[in-house]
Formats: sequence, C-alpha cells, structure tokens
Amino acid sequence: METGIHELTAGYALDALDPEERRAYEAHLSGCDQCREELTSFWETTEALAVAASGPAPSPDLRERILAGARAERQVVVPFESRQGRSVPLLAAAAAAAAVVALGVGLWASRLSNDLDDARSALERERATAAVLADPSARTVGLQAGDGRLVVSPDGQAVLVLDGLDPAPEGKTYEMWIIEDGTAARAGLFPGHDGTDVVGLDGAVAAGDVVAVTVENEGGVDAPSSTPIVASAPV
Repeated sequence: METGIHELTAGYALDALDPEERRAYEAHLSGCDQCREELTSFWETTEALAVAASGPAPSPDLRERILAGARAERQVVVPFESRQGRSVPLLAAAAAAAAVVALGVGLWASRLSNDLDDARSALERERATAAVLADPSARTVGLQAGDGRLVVSPDGQAVLVLDGLDPAPEGKTYEMWIIEDGTAARAGLFPGHDGTDVVGLDGAVAAGDVVAVTVENEGGVDAPSSTPIVASAPV
C-alpha cells in the first residue's frame, strides 16, 4: 500500500476511495509533503465536481408550465356527450395529474437539495480532517491508553488516528470527549472500523486538555458512562 499510496490523492479528493483506502491515506497524509501539496491542488476541483454531480436544480417556472399544460386539456371533448358533462371530469383528471407531477417535482427538488447538503457537509468534514493532518505546524500528541496518536492544529482543531480499534458492538458507538479540568464535553461519534480509524473532533482542544474515547449506547450520551478505552496525554 505504501508504494502506491501517493496515487490515491485524486481518488481521495473525489471521495472515490473505499473505506480501507481512505483510512490508510488519511493516516499517511500527515507525514507526506508530496500528498499534502497534491491534495491542496485537488480541493477546488473536487468541490466543483461534487456540486455538478448532483445535477441542475429545476427552474422556478416548471410548476407553472406543468399546470398550464394541464389547463390546455379542457379543449379535449369526446363526441356524443354534452360538453358540460364530459369536460368537468377531464379537467379534474388533468388537474389531479398535474398536482401529482408537481408534487413529484417538489419532492425531487427537496431530495436533491438534501443530497447536495449532505455531499457538501461530508466534503467539508473530510477537508477539515485532511487540513489538520496536512498542517506542518500541527502537534502530534501521544496516547496514554489505546494505540495511535492525536494531531492538533494551532487553532485547536484535532484529529484522532487510532489503530486496531474494532467496530463498536451492536447497539453501541464510540464517543469522543474533550476533557478540561475533569469536565468532559462531547466531541463526536464514530462507529469504528477494522484497521485504522481517522476521525475529526467536534470542538477545539486547548492546552492541557485530554481527548478520550468511551463505548456508549448508540446515539451517544451527555457524559461518559464507562472507562475510556482511548485517552491522550495532556495537550
């Protein structure tokens, strides 16, 4: 993997790596100037591709054009029946069909917007994690419990790189904490993977803080309920 890992930069920028490749690349990134420079050059292109791949938004007048087409249907009248008796059900059917189409367009637009928001959020999370790992001024802090390291940028953004942590048991999750003077603040959840986990923390880590990980019920808790399985040295 080490020999070809430099070739994964474009795939990482395009979110095209499988989970194992992505974790391996992120773990490699903090120690490789070449990959950091290449990834930085890919970021702007990646964002443009992510937006373009979601497709164009429907035009604002699409609903009106659909309804206008439905109103035009009132000119269709079947012979041998009175115009009054036949045109009413035809118009009602056309209006109902137009309403269904308009509803479908609305749902599609809403789903498209949500998908685009999710894509942007995922891209921003990956970009923030990569930025910390790629920052040459970031500090590496050892762990007092668990295998791996904590990487902290000068502005307090932090990433945990953990080795050998199995996936969380069914119904459980891993929860990260930033502990300041004995008080723990929630810092995010992650499911765990075989191999290496690379996860960014929510919130800033200050000098003297400790970062820890506990096993909690799915969805997380407001305060640690078990002994940390991962704990950093004080930052």
